[in-house]
Amino acid sequence: MVETIATDDIAEPRLIVEQGLAARVAAIAGPVLAGLGYRLVRVRISGTVGITVQIMAEKADGSMAIEDCEAASRALSPVFDVEDPIEREYRLEISSPGIDRPLVRRSDFVRNAGHEVKIEMEVALDGRKRFRGVLLGVEGDAVRLRRKDAAQGEVVDVLLAMADMAEARMVLTDALIRESLRRGKSQAREQERTMDGTRTDARSREQTRADARIADNDNRVPAQPAHANGNEGE
Repeated sequence: MVETIATDDIAEPRLIVEQGLAARVAAIAGPVLAGLGYRLVRVRISGTVGITVQIMAEKADGSMAIEDCEAASRALSPVFDVEDPIEREYRLEISSPGIDRPLVRRSDFVRNAGHEVKIEMEVALDGRKRFRGVLLGVEGDAVRLRRKDAAQGEVVDVLLAMADMAEARMVLTDALIRESLRRGKSQAREQERTMDGTRTDARSREQTRADARIADNDNRVPAQPAHANGNEGE
């Protein structure tokens, strides 16, 4: 049975992970990001002379604004200074996964069903390690792919075990770009509604305070007029 509902769980484990030094960086970065409400997507280490450590992160809904990247960088930098996972000088780069993002969790595959992906397997299937096609969904511990790279006579629909994958990534297509724009507009509207709600709450609190001041004034005993000669009513 194909899953159709994505999981927005910040603690959802990754099924496709790094090896070697990148894995060491990921082990340090993951808990720090989780403490901020983000989750680790992927760590990539590139360069030989000038090393760059790229950490992809996101919220559970897949978003990651510039402000979020800055917050993650401020939290990770001092931790890396203490843990010192890389002995040489390096540049730390925090980013969102991007449109052509890596797929590393079950929910990534569920959420992006219907789009084109590239998958590289650690363990070959029928002598093949690289597959490209339309992601049809998740079935148990595997994903169903309708291949676009199948030669004549080869099976078109295949089941690929997530545990046997070395890498999975979205293919940048017009459909994916349209979907990304739609999600971005939806998130912007949600943020605007949240801000409007916050402003409304603030106005309500201010009106409540104003009403309280009026009521307080109405309940006060009027001050008696002062008379210079002290004889009232004359």
